[in-house]
Amino acid sequence: MRKMIRGAAALATAAAAVVALSGPADARPADDWAGCPYGSVCIYPQDQNPAVKPSHVFTSYGAHNLSNQYGRHWVLNNQYGGATASLCTGYDGKGCGSPIAQGTGVYADLGPINSITLNRP
Repeated sequence: MRKMIRGAAALATAAAAVVALSGPADARPADDWAGCPYGSVCIYPQDQNPAVKPSHVFTSYGAHNLSNQYGRHWVLNNQYGGATASLCTGYDGKGCGSPIAQGTGVYADLGPINSITLNRP
């Protein structure tokens, strides 16, 4: 009888450990990424490759107008929960391109880009 109880307890403990270790597929530790705070979208200085220290950090959803951004820049999306970012040719989030998924970045020419949007999931 004791052997069965110990076996059941071991099985329950193992099952609890598996459940505790498995979480949502997009869950990850809250970490900065190349100096970009977790939950933010960052733009880095022109031709800074690799990206080390951002020149612009955006934390609120919506459109953010850009000025005096020329040449190639890293844009990293360090948001969570499926939030995306988009580079837009017009001001106030008009004429946006394909969304940048969370946890990814693009090395883009920002000359024709006039705004960036942080998009709710």
